[in-house]
Amino acid sequence: MLKKVYKFLNIKGAVLDKNQLEKYMEKIAAEHNLQSFSNSKTYPVSRLKDNFKFISKTYSVLNEHVKLGIGIYPAGEWLLDNYYIIDETVKTVIKEITPKKYKSFLGIANGPYRGYARVYVLASEIVAYSDNKIDYENLKFAILAYQKNKTLTMEEIWSLQLFLQIAIIENIRQICETIYSSQLQKYKVENIVERLVEQKDFRNQKYKNVKQDIKHSEYVQLKYPFVEYMSYKLKRYGKARFAISKHTRRTSK
Repeated sequence: MLKKVYKFLNIKGAVLDKNQLEKYMEKIAAEHNLQSFSNSKTYPVSRLKDNFKFISKTYSVLNEHVKLGIGIYPAGEWLLDNYYIIDETVKTVIKEITPKKYKSFLGIANGPYRGYARVYVLASEIVAYSDNKIDYENLKFAILAYQKNKTLTMEEIWSLQLFLQIAIIENIRQICETIYSSQLQKYKVENIVERLVEQKDFRNQKYKNVKQDIKHSEYVQLKYPFVEYMSYKLKRYGKARFAISKHTRRTSK
């Protein structure tokens, strides 16, 4: 049995100031032709579940690395502190946006987002061009700008928050891909240092199983985190070695 393939939105954009955002919202509203339904293939919950699965995987790796004493980046610390909020949000969205309800939203009838629910596209656009920094005033401003050319239904307005959460979690997933890959590179460095620099016996090694589930095409992008962390570790190791050597010379006199 073939697995049903769903489409999803991942809109990229530079952060816009208030005037730029207003003009952009007016522009996309004018360009949107509408149809009375959304295509079931653009139902976002399947992608949301996949995103949460990867976020959870990253969360588990971060917890493991904290226990092992491997440093994590500020974005990783944020995930550890806010994972439970993401968990609760995902459960709420899955419960509220059923396939039947999604299909009932007005859909886009033209352009690259044809078939998507308009409210899903609008939420993704707002998140993309505000860098996830959404408050009441910014949201109100964006909606009013859009409605200068097209009117949103009450159902779309009430559901906008749920679709904003979907778009934000999509972005969190993208960030987690970088966090996850970088942490695996750190683990790899720790493994190399432990084996080749400290020359620990296998039975005494902490970093035994180096995970290798990064796509080959990603290694080029990951060479910088690897080199940076390896340099950091070797510098620390060198300073410690120098201090021990200096102490030994003093005590031997």
